[in-house]
Amino acid sequence: MSVGRWRAEEAPVSSPCVSICALDHNDVCIGCHRTADEILRWSRMTNDERRAVLRDVAKREEKVAL
Repeated sequence: MSVGRWRAEEAPVSSPCVSICALDHNDVCIGCHRTADEILRWSRMTNDERRAVLRDVAKREEKVAL
């Protein structure tokens, strides 16, 4: 049985927000590295969609670190 969009035993994937909210020239947050669209849609995403965003965030963080 499911509760909302998540299975009853699965907690929602947490937001990567670090409260440094400002978009760069590519509309990517300099704090959490999500795009503006990802930030806006986060509350409506499934856990699988959120995990995919977190994988993309990790790739973006790597590019910034270089």
